[in-house]
Amino acid sequence: MNFKNKECLLNFIGFLFLVAQCLSMVEGEVHHYEFVLAEKNFTKLCNTTSKLVVNGSIPGPVIQVHKGDTVFVNVHNQGYYGVTIHWHGVKQPRNPWSDGPEYITQCPIEPGSNFTYEVIFSTEEGTLWWHAHSDWTRAYVHGAIVILPTIGTTYPFPKPDDEDIIILGSLYKANLKDEYDFDLIHGDNDLPHSIAYTINGEPGDLGACSKETTYRRVVDHGKTYLLRLVNAVVSANMFFAIAEHNLTIVGMDASYIKPVTTSYIMIGPGQTMDILLTANQTLGHYYIAARQLWSQQEELDGFDQFNVTAIIEYRGNYTIPLSPSFPSTLPSYKDLTAARKFSASLFRSLASKDHPVNVPLNITTRMFITVSMAKIKCENTTCTALEQGIMLAASANNISWNNPVPTDVLLAYYRNISGVYTTDFPDQPPYYYNFTSYELPDTMAIADLGSKVKVLNYNEAVEIVFQGTNIFTGSEYHPMHLHGHNFYVVGSGYGNYNNETDPKSFNLVDPVAVNTFIVPKNGWLAIRFVANNPGVWFWHCHIDRHMTWGMAAVFIVKNGGTAETSIRKPPPHLPPCKFPLESRVQNNDGSDGKENQPIFI
Repeated sequence: MNFKNKECLLNFIGFLFLVAQCLSMVEGEVHHYEFVLAEKNFTKLCNTTSKLVVNGSIPGPVIQVHKGDTVFVNVHNQGYYGVTIHWHGVKQPRNPWSDGPEYITQCPIEPGSNFTYEVIFSTEEGTLWWHAHSDWTRAYVHGAIVILPTIGTTYPFPKPDDEDIIILGSLYKANLKDEYDFDLIHGDNDLPHSIAYTINGEPGDLGACSKETTYRRVVDHGKTYLLRLVNAVVSANMFFAIAEHNLTIVGMDASYIKPVTTSYIMIGPGQTMDILLTANQTLGHYYIAARQLWSQQEELDGFDQFNVTAIIEYRGNYTIPLSPSFPSTLPSYKDLTAARKFSASLFRSLASKDHPVNVPLNITTRMFITVSMAKIKCENTTCTALEQGIMLAASANNISWNNPVPTDVLLAYYRNISGVYTTDFPDQPPYYYNFTSYELPDTMAIADLGSKVKVLNYNEAVEIVFQGTNIFTGSEYHPMHLHGHNFYVVGSGYGNYNNETDPKSFNLVDPVAVNTFIVPKNGWLAIRFVANNPGVWFWHCHIDRHMTWGMAAVFIVKNGGTAETSIRKPPPHLPPCKFPLESRVQNNDGSDGKENQPIFI
């Protein structure tokens, strides 16, 4: 081969390499993780208990990707009960099979078996998290997801010098699974309560036997750090602050926002925030601290009042203080005025060329949904009554969600299995009243137990107003989470929503785009989204006590007109479900139903 031919060949190889690089940037990279679920003893607050965890740690492994990547996570269940994993905030385009909520999109991964999730990242950029989505297993089965900008791009703010992950968690005294199962049957209308909170798995040095294990972060004076904050607490909204330091919020739920500088933060379960911290104070030690916001009956005090701490330590030569400085700006447990600051109007999307917004304006489906405490009459149901034939519950539009055990909604929808769910979730509550009154008759609290879903056409433009109620004087802040989609928070307020005057104040220019946002105590939250992700998608309050009691429902987004706008076929080895009549199973996509026979047992 002469020199000219060699040069042409080399040029051609170089061209192919560039093409491959470009395709890789467009399609994203593929990553593989192994998650092993197993019991392990942990000693916290002088008490040793066994906990189900991933890869032997609390929190579990960090998943790190670039925007647009795909991750395969092989989950091995070596525990003693079934578990599922949810990739919180990952939209999973056309792929509800790997979304994870138990009996919504899959049946549990049984002990001794495994399942590989395909986690497809699309527009997300920032911080999300993964967690178990079966019972309350997520208390210890969770971890962060870090989504870096696409290769060749950067943050829409000056690049920080370093970054850290801070995960707020819950701690329970006994074996949580056993306590949870017992309380569901014998719990006198209650469910387990935490005894403490944690930062990166540790209660902090204000707790007994915890000084040596307190999480510490060393910083250099003058540097800026990106803190990736996750609220993985099971059932509490949290206040968060760092002594003598301001916090600048630049992202929420893997979406960038216009910077908000504050001395404290309120963050609901399920929410994530990207925060810039500049180490600009006198060399020393400073507490990172968090405590619960208690927004129910003000006269009650039987909630978890633990103050969880971590420590920021400046590098350098100075006299180490006897105790770190505690944040004076951290609100008290019942400071509702401090909580009100963190309303929808505080946060706005960048709405820039690189990070545009596309708020739906021509709404085709409007829903008004009350989120309430409730009670269920146990006549003609499978529930267990504890007092005068009544069971405490929670509801959305007076429907208390009931998982369709032993199968899941997605498989029933895809295979046209009847009798698993009904398609009559209501767009409105059964009656209107003064939702936030302090004198509401108990008759307003009666809810129906059911597996009712709302069916949406592909590309439906949806507006939902969530209205909090004060039934049983149980109004509080409800963090509502939607699977499979982000939504725009176009408005919020206190009192009863007024459909004539309140829409005039909607932000349709640069509302924040999130997957979880808080309905105010005795107030309302208005959201909009386009149902452009075909599949079965759970939505629920992320206070797990309320989700367990039934403050949840399901959207089914129908296929569009093309293969690219339709649900993907199921993976070949889904965790098995049990069906009473196999002969009634058929596909919803017109195929012969034979490609996935192993799921039927």
